[in-house]
Amino acid sequence: QVQLVESGGGLVQAGGSLQLSCAASGRTFSSYAMAWFRQPPGKEREFVAAISWWGGSTYYADSVKGRFTISRDNAKNTVFLRMISLKPEDTAVYYCAAVYKSPNGYSDVLGYDYWGQGTQVTVYS
Repeated sequence: QVQLVESGGGLVQAGGSLQLSCAASGRTFSSYAMAWFRQPPGKEREFVAAISWWGGSTYYADSVKGRFTISRDNAKNTVFLRMISLKPEDTAVYYCAAVYKSPNGYSDVLGYDYWGQGTQVTVYS
């Protein structure tokens, strides 16, 4: 059983930066692929970024490539999402997700078994 808790969301002006954190429970954190998804109001949950269980591979949605960076610190059981050059269209609830070893496609919402409660990110112009 894995429990995930996101933090770091907030209100930020367009062009600004935020860093989200996802703290995971359990002593097998290092064996889980991790991902960030987001869900704007009234829209489907969409893929943002993912990182392999060994940390050697990362994946990004085209909409955030070059602006967002996913990383992990296994010693702290934490995954991060560094966001820069934020745009109003980045406004959404951001969710952390996990699956043992590898998902059935890193961008597939159905490929992840564990989810956090979400943290709100609002970008204004």
